[in-house]
Amino acid sequence: MRVNMSVATLKDTHFSILELAPVRDDQTIQFSLHHALELAKHAEQLGYRRLWLAEHHNMDGIASSATAVLLGYLAANTQHLRLGSGGVMLPNHAPLVVAEQFGTLATLYPHRIELGLGRAPGTDQVTMRALRRGRQETEDQFPQDVLEILKYFDDPEPHQKIVATPGHGTHVPVWLLGSSLFSAQLAAKLGLPYSFASHFAPRMLSQAVQLYRENFQASKYLEQPYVSIGVPTVVAPTDEEAHFLATSAYQRVLGLMRGQSLKLKPPVKSMEHIWSASEKLSVNNFYAMAQVGSPATVKAGLEDLLEHVKVDEFIFTCDIYDTQKRLENFSYLMDIKNAL
Repeated sequence: MRVNMSVATLKDTHFSILELAPVRDDQTIQFSLHHALELAKHAEQLGYRRLWLAEHHNMDGIASSATAVLLGYLAANTQHLRLGSGGVMLPNHAPLVVAEQFGTLATLYPHRIELGLGRAPGTDQVTMRALRRGRQETEDQFPQDVLEILKYFDDPEPHQKIVATPGHGTHVPVWLLGSSLFSAQLAAKLGLPYSFASHFAPRMLSQAVQLYRENFQASKYLEQPYVSIGVPTVVAPTDEEAHFLATSAYQRVLGLMRGQSLKLKPPVKSMEHIWSASEKLSVNNFYAMAQVGSPATVKAGLEDLLEHVKVDEFIFTCDIYDTQKRLENFSYLMDIKNAL
């Protein structure tokens, strides 16, 4: 489905990064957290618009579970890069606690902190129950919880019984995240920016973006619709090297599908002896939006994507095993944009 309503170009499209602090199979979690800061500094130097952290739990290959804490570490050691959550899984948390955490960050680092909110648990059912122990909230309460957080960030009303301190008056920008049509519709109704999780669930991308744009209602938060989409990337000097490096990402997704370790593994020459035909198809569907190849190949792929889906921003992920080549991936992407 083509939803492009005007000509969009890579030059006019903002570039951002979604970081999950991936854990390598030969390194410590501390190494991953330090690398997340290295990436944030790199992104700031390159001119990326924002860097977000994703909340996941009980996954041995993802070290960004304590999202607000890690954001504080990144913010304290960078200067101007916008930092946020992509996202905080709201059903796992009391809205007041989220508002206080991000209100604290916004007070310490003004005009740099953003809050992306998701309605999924970001984990398995057993872990979800552990996170929500003693709480009865469900995804059905997501719209009410979003409104509650927006109120906490606003200026308090007279005689308001609960005031987020820190938090009130910080006006932290709130985004809604989603991989289906629900959050797209809610973001449009509330007049909030919207980010679609096409980096792992691309199937409903076109429908969600179209629904959001067609139903957007201007608000005090946003005058015009603004949408970003997740794009997995593996960029290297040649197509051949990029496809080789991408096998680390394929093994990671395969581990997710098999219920195995999500730690990053070294790239392999061929995946044929690792996955079955059906697993290969599932991984390819998972990574349908992935841009893998040389800078020229990825440039063409991103331009093709913009022709089919009108977006304001790409938020890139990357699961390259070698940390230096991972940093270079984001350098190549910004080189593509700057060359225009």
